[in-house]
Amino acid sequence: MNRLAARFALSHLLVAVVGGLVTFAVVVVLAPAMFDQQLHMGAGPGGVGTGNGPALRASFAAAITNSLVVGTLTGALLAAVLGVVAARQLLRPLGRVGTAVGELARGNYAHQVPVPRETELASLVTDVNALGAELGATETRRLRLLGEVAHEMRTPLTIIDGYVEGMIDGVLPTEPEQLGQVSVEVRRLRRLSEDLSSLSRAEEGRLVLAPGTVDLDAVAADLVARLRSQADDAGLTLVAVPGAGTVTADADRAVQVLTNLVGNAIRATPRGGSITVTGTRAGSSASLAVTDTGVGLAPADVERVFERFYRVPGPAGTSEGSGIGLTVARAYMRAMGGSLTASSSGPGRGATFTATFG
Repeated sequence: MNRLAARFALSHLLVAVVGGLVTFAVVVVLAPAMFDQQLHMGAGPGGVGTGNGPALRASFAAAITNSLVVGTLTGALLAAVLGVVAARQLLRPLGRVGTAVGELARGNYAHQVPVPRETELASLVTDVNALGAELGATETRRLRLLGEVAHEMRTPLTIIDGYVEGMIDGVLPTEPEQLGQVSVEVRRLRRLSEDLSSLSRAEEGRLVLAPGTVDLDAVAADLVARLRSQADDAGLTLVAVPGAGTVTADADRAVQVLTNLVGNAIRATPRGGSITVTGTRAGSSASLAVTDTGVGLAPADVERVFERFYRVPGPAGTSEGSGIGLTVARAYMRAMGGSLTASSSGPGRGATFTATFG
């Protein structure tokens, strides 16, 4: 009795039976009295005599009873048939949903269910189809990420393997210069691992934040002082323009985001260029914009630079970074309730990355 079809058909049958029994009881109680009343009203010249009343009453009651029994049984049978038909009509789309769920469990995320006409079932089927599409997109992203990670790891591992084999075979000397190259690739792998871990925590909502009052102008000034030597070595001018004020944010994450932006700007700007960190405020929100005079971005790259492992073609895309620094930075900003955007007038015209807090 746990099957929905049986319970649905039984409910129809019970409704028909209860309705029939109620009708039967009412007719049995009221029909004789009403018949007597009509019989007495019709008695007289040319009318039906009261002497034949009892016989007529008994015949009438028997006819009513027999008719009600036949009608009740017919109604119950018809209700049962209609209940079975209705149950099958109801369960057909539910069966399709069950099949779709089974396909999703087996990894067939492209399976779609035809949307039925019933509003409630249509809503359920639409949700199942949306779930399948989202699972398919997630699986696609997972497979692409695995391929991207494997690709990013292949180069440093190949270099490490070549140096180590050369040292073992005696082709390369075991000296600081060769060991330094191995160390560089190991650090690259470590950065990749750390960035992937940070990105995973941020996208899954497991990023631990320590919000507090942060003076963005002080953060920018400290960062400029810390990275000035790198900018000087690259022949660049690095300055900070205050104006952001204080916001509620995670200080460490804010520093990481800004360090990433300025570091990318240093690598993307040719010698003789400049990088400016500008603070602005609009009501309760504040922004730090890192503007460089570097290689710039094509319109198609303005959003793609935030994709995992995407590198801008040309000098701007050749770096020793993990390839997901901007992806992690945007994830950090979103976790803090802010945003990170990019803009550029085109290749060769520099770019601006704006971190907005609040």
